Amino acid sequence: MSSKETLEKIYTYGVVAVIRLKNREKLEKVVEAISKGGVRCIEITMTIPDAVEVICSLAGTLPADIILGAGTVTDTQTAEAVIKAGAQFVVSPIFSRKIINVCKDADVVCMPGCYTPTEIFSAWTAGADVVKVFPATSLGPKYFKDIAVPFPHIKMMPTGGVTIDNVGEWIAAGAVAVGIGSDLLDKKSIEEEHYEALTERALKMYMNFKAAAEKYRK
Repeated sequence: MSSKETLEKIYTYGVVAVIRLKNREKLEKVVEAISKGGVRCIEITMTIPDAVEVICSLAGTLPADIILGAGTVTDTQTAEAVIKAGAQFVVSPIFSRKIINVCKDADVVCMPGCYTPTEIFSAWTAGADVVKVFPATSLGPKYFKDIAVPFPHIKMMPTGGVTIDNVGEWIAAGAVAVGIGSDLLDKKSIEEEHYEALTERALKMYMNFKAAAEKYRK
């Protein structure tokens, strides 16, 4: 799949599940559960033990409609490794031109992390496909509205502070997609292996995104 095709799916699905779960068996069940609910963009962070191996394993077994990516990528060696393992998009908490170049050379979507207007603009002009605004917790949707005034063409995705109930506010403010972790991946449900609850949360998240996208996207 080309980076253009991956991007189109990310825009359509709209929700990127940020997974930091260390238990491999539970991780696979979580992915299955949330994908049933419509959350089909999966980000496996490098904070997971043997994360590259996890990505490689998932890449060979996941259905074709699920988009698999790598998160918390902070150097080119890791970027190259996750791409080789099968990651279709690479997310970073930082802006690195070198990581963007690696992704571009491999025709893989790159989402560098930025905070300030200068960082956001610099990342976009360097070739970012989507700018991950991080941490978005303290910024809020209004920040996206403010940034959209001078930079209406820049595609942005918040990570941090996104919930099932407020996803519509981010889309209304101009986000093309959202990254979400703990509010979607309920810790208690995972501990108790109540995966049906995760499917329900994922479905609610996806439906809230879809409603907002239909209302606010041009």
